[in-house]
Amino acid sequence: MTDARAVAQMAKDYTAAWNSKSAEAVASFYAEDGEIIINNGDPWTGRGRVQDMAAGFYADVPDLTLSCDDVRCAGSHVVFAWTFTGHDAASGHPLKVRGWEEWEVGDDLKVKASRGWFDAEDYARQAEGR
Repeated sequence: MTDARAVAQMAKDYTAAWNSKSAEAVASFYAEDGEIIINNGDPWTGRGRVQDMAAGFYADVPDLTLSCDDVRCAGSHVVFAWTFTGHDAASGHPLKVRGWEEWEVGDDLKVKASRGWFDAEDYARQAEGR
């Protein structure tokens, strides 16, 4: 069973990693062969690919600021609810996007698998200024 306090600290540190603007720091929370799938898209498998995913978000939203809205755990399953704000790199329009990640974590609290979710249509509307 995963220690809820340790998971809460991990979520706090993960949030700080995103706010550091270091894709490498974000990826360090994943197992070497960990993966993330966002909105049922293609998997980003391996720590290097997770780093590429984070770098893509920084390219799209250079001033991205993440907040942790909630974290819950049950055994090795964790839900990390978040909000990010910033400005779309192409349009300059402000963004406020809410979503969550569903994690399967190992005994070392490294993410083995993550399923991330956010409203992509709402994101696009905000980026377009609608």
